[in-house]
Amino acid sequence: MSPTRRAPVRGEDFEYRPLSTAAVASLVFGLLSTLIFFAGRDGIENALMLTPLPIIGLALGIKALSNMRANPDQFTGGKLAIAGTALSAVCLVGGMSFSGYVYATEVPDGYARASFAELRPDEVELRGNHFVPPGIAKLEGQKVFIKGFMRPGSHYSTGGHAVNSGIASFLLVRDSGQCCYGDLSSVKYFDQVAVVLKDKLRVSYGSGLFRMGGTLRTFPENAGDTAAGPTYLLEADYAE
Repeated sequence: MSPTRRAPVRGEDFEYRPLSTAAVASLVFGLLSTLIFFAGRDGIENALMLTPLPIIGLALGIKALSNMRANPDQFTGGKLAIAGTALSAVCLVGGMSFSGYVYATEVPDGYARASFAELRPDEVELRGNHFVPPGIAKLEGQKVFIKGFMRPGSHYSTGGHAVNSGIASFLLVRDSGQCCYGDLSSVKYFDQVAVVLKDKLRVSYGSGLFRMGGTLRTFPENAGDTAAGPTYLLEADYAE
């Protein structure tokens, strides 16, 4: 009786190739890079802070593709690397273009752009008792546009009642971090702008970014720890 032959098993000659970790990482960074579009809505500075994500995604994707070309039988994941590289490139170029467009078009006609960074005097100006920087002092009585966040607990109605909608006045602060929260006496005068909304313009409380425009008033005499009022006041006629 002849010996029984074993039928060949499908896949018996299959050679396992591991998935490229660089390709996977490239796709992950590419997906994270989409956050640039969300950050770009609030400011080009925020978008710039996230540019390392697509740059890393591009570098990892190119590295993975290069390794797979040099060693085609060693790794898999070419499609992942291509997707990660393409997504990172789109987010880097598209995200920065979008944030640049927002920056270029967000200031209404007739308003001058101002920022909290410009409200803060440098050491030379402080030594000369220029508590309001000269560049900002020139904008006294002019229409300005500034972005910031509404400080919780600082929003009131026309009658002075604390409200979350129909807000007629509030404190605009530099950011939503620790610089401008807690005890108000610890908030630097250049990190806050008192906002009074004119006519029937009203806003509702929100934790997001506020784009405000109006006439700037400056009170250098209030630049101190025992100030009787705000150093910067905005008579707002524009809110977004």
